[in-house]
Amino acid sequence: MTYLVLLVVTLRGIGRAMRGCAALLGLLALGPAGWAQGTQSFEFTRPRAKRTTFKFDTQRNLIIVAARLNGRGPYHFLLDTGVSTSLLTNPNLADSLHLVRGEEMRVIGTGGEDTPLRAYRTENVRVELPGLVAPRMSWLLLSDDALNLSGYAGTRIDGILGAELFQSMVVAIWPMRGQLVCHAPASYRAPRRGWTSLPLHLNRGKAYLEAGVEQLAPASGSADPALPLRLVLDTGAGHALSLETDADRRLRLPPGHLRTDLGRGLSGIVRGSIGRVAAIRLGRYRVPRVLTSFPDSGQVHKRLREHDAPRQGNLGFELLKRFNCVIDYPHQRLLLRLNSQGRQPFEHDMSGLGLVAAGPGYRYCLVQSVEAGSPAAEAGIEVEEELVAINLLPAGLLPLTEIARLLRAKDGQRLLLVLRRPDGELHSVSLQLRRRL
Repeated sequence: MTYLVLLVVTLRGIGRAMRGCAALLGLLALGPAGWAQGTQSFEFTRPRAKRTTFKFDTQRNLIIVAARLNGRGPYHFLLDTGVSTSLLTNPNLADSLHLVRGEEMRVIGTGGEDTPLRAYRTENVRVELPGLVAPRMSWLLLSDDALNLSGYAGTRIDGILGAELFQSMVVAIWPMRGQLVCHAPASYRAPRRGWTSLPLHLNRGKAYLEAGVEQLAPASGSADPALPLRLVLDTGAGHALSLETDADRRLRLPPGHLRTDLGRGLSGIVRGSIGRVAAIRLGRYRVPRVLTSFPDSGQVHKRLREHDAPRQGNLGFELLKRFNCVIDYPHQRLLLRLNSQGRQPFEHDMSGLGLVAAGPGYRYCLVQSVEAGSPAAEAGIEVEEELVAINLLPAGLLPLTEIARLLRAKDGQRLLLVLRRPDGELHSVSLQLRRRL
């Protein structure tokens, strides 16, 4: 029996992860020593092609791409540089695709418990993206959909496509266009004017970058000198920034932080705090007042760090989406250029509601948690109620991404919510949003 160390952290970035209005999803999958990667590489389907372009969807700061497996689909996958081995989180797919369950593993993740999940390795899966194919990829099959990514995103997600794509191609992400452009590494020429380049350090299929983080001084609230930190580049994390204070004694919780459940990992609830750093420096860019998650010491298990390269946190898509990005594993660099979202402020959830989608088409919006002392708690909203309408708009017609935006729109704004109790009774509340950071 092999034990696989799998870090699946779901933290709250700008709202609530798995239980609310935004997500941080960072993953690390490390196989046993000697787990050969096999023929994982993506290649172009057209001879002599040098690039291919295709669309992606963004829901709650997650990049979602459509792919075909073994000639069937399309299926939908979270695109995640934070995962070195791709995962199928929908256990029903294994049977429908006639995948062979190979070596059994035990998966251990973050959170308060140590109960592992069963997982299996499956080989020789043909994966097709528009213009690309990986003829024989290895995947990890989870025995249980513990993450419920579909409920969180409000759309079907069948798994997580990891670093294999980035190892094969130079991948440009254009958030405002919703486009991925995959370039042949040998012929790619990097843009120069208006872009900044940061070195990437690769280890076990994951990419690390150096960034300067300016903390807020406890007494004055002014910015301290920047600390040089090593961060995981994590496109599958919906937060902006996560820092682990027990990984570097110079790191500290910011003044005015909020204690909260940050979300749920494979091993249970992850506790921690939400706060702000004064700024983060990425090459020539300085991004101020970044919302940051701080998991408690021990929530990111020590044994996970023993299998990982040294790092103090990770950088997620809530920050990356403010840039046009070129993730260039073959040449070990990250290219950034600020886009039209670059100056938008980072806002935390102002309602205290944790929401999840359920039912056919994920059109039912259910209250999964209510934070104590929040506007939602003061309004009398309870867990297991269904959100029927918000400002007279049917909740079932709104993506969870849009509902999340409304719940952090403006300090002091009032929203009219219509909810259905578990017994079927409808009631309405006037919810006044309150900025708590």
